[in-house]
Amino acid sequence: MRRVLVLRPEPGASATVARALKLGLDAVAMPLFEVEPIEWQAPDPGPFDGLLLTSANAVRHGGDELSKLRGLAVYVVGEATAEAAREAGFDIAATGDGGIDRLFESIEPDLKLLHLCGEEVREATTTRQPVTRIPIYRARTIDAPDLGSIGGAVALIHSPRAGRRFAELVERRGSIAIAAVSSAALEQVGGGWETAEAADAPTDDALLALAARLCNTSSPK
Repeated sequence: MRRVLVLRPEPGASATVARALKLGLDAVAMPLFEVEPIEWQAPDPGPFDGLLLTSANAVRHGGDELSKLRGLAVYVVGEATAEAAREAGFDIAATGDGGIDRLFESIEPDLKLLHLCGEEVREATTTRQPVTRIPIYRARTIDAPDLGSIGGAVALIHSPRAGRRFAELVERRGSIAIAAVSSAALEQVGGGWETAEAADAPTDDALLALAARLCNTSSPK
C-alpha cells in the first residue's frame, strides 16, 4: 500500500491521519509548519453583523480577545471550525461545507463580516458581503522532516503555501503523487510529479477520497 503524507500543521495533521486510518490508508503526519498566535486586539463588535471563521486555528489561537466578540453570530467554513467555535462559546449561524465561496453565496449579501484569519488567507473569488480581515495567527515554517524515503507516497497538500514548501523540499518527484485540496494549492506545487490532482471540493473528506483513489490507481516506481 502507498503511504499517505499529511503535511499540514498540528493538530490538524493528527486529525487527518486519524480519518485516513479509518479509511484503511497508511497515513503518517509530517508537518511542514507550526501554527502560532499573533498579538491582536478585538475591534468594537458594534459595526459588524457577524464573525467569519475559515479555520479552527482562529479559535485555538485567538486568546482572551475572542471573548469580546461572542455576541456576534458566527459563519464558519467546515464542521471542525464550527465545533471549535461552539466549544469557545460562540453561536453558529451557518456552516459551509464547500469552501469559502459557497459559504458567501449562502448568506445575506449585505452582512458586514469580521474575518479572523491567518497571515496568509485565500480570499473568496467573489464576495457580496463587506469583509474586514484581522490576522490573528501565522503558520511558521519549521525544520524540514526527513523526506529521504518518501518515494511512492501520496502527498496531501492542504494549502498553496504547503504546495510551495513541499516543492522546495522535494527534488525526486517522479514516483510521488499529489492530492491537493484546491486548484490554487495544486498550482503552487508545480510539475514533475507522477500525477497531481485537486480534490472535487476544498474539504478534508474530499481530499482523502482523492488520496484513496490515487493509492488504488497509481503504482509506486
